[in-house]
Amino acid sequence: MESQSGCNNDWVLSRDLILADPNVKQDVTLDEVTEVFEKFYQGDGINPGLCDLETLIPSMETMKELKRRCGANIAIVTGRPKKDCDKFLKLHNLDQMISVTVCMEDGPPKPDPFPINRALQLLGVQPSKEVIMVGDTPDDIRSAIASGCRGVGVATPESAIVSEKEGRAHDSCKLSIAMKECGADIVLEPGFEKLVDMFADES
Repeated sequence: MESQSGCNNDWVLSRDLILADPNVKQDVTLDEVTEVFEKFYQGDGINPGLCDLETLIPSMETMKELKRRCGANIAIVTGRPKKDCDKFLKLHNLDQMISVTVCMEDGPPKPDPFPINRALQLLGVQPSKEVIMVGDTPDDIRSAIASGCRGVGVATPESAIVSEKEGRAHDSCKLSIAMKECGADIVLEPGFEKLVDMFADES
């Protein structure tokens, strides 16, 4: 499902996954799915939500090096609501590293080029192949290419583990192949270690 388009809204994706199963109720509404999703994601006041259990995949050292090389030109483009994005950034001490966030409320989602173009506008940067958009879904890559930027894929930890167990390259899974078919010239391993080398070290 993630190798197809329309995966940047977690609520819509969850509903689509439910409706893809012929053995479950087929008249479930987006509002119903959203309510249940948010209960698990945000927590219920007694049990922590999944948002509190999320981990930061790149190391803090890697993020600091990216910040050193890119300066103020780092943006986050996400299909999540702004409050969730802000919470995640503060929870992982990234809020001072990210200059711009473009979230669900700001406009059309990826694969529309709007989120990337809006981030560039706020950064004061012109679209070009020197601008790198890193994402883990085909829609991320489609949005980057449509905006005139370079789309770089990154494999999810889960897919990389499966590929390793099966003796395959990290970028041989269906999702990575789909990202390359959408225009990603490379799919990185989980984490941003190799991404750092794509930016010049001016020191």
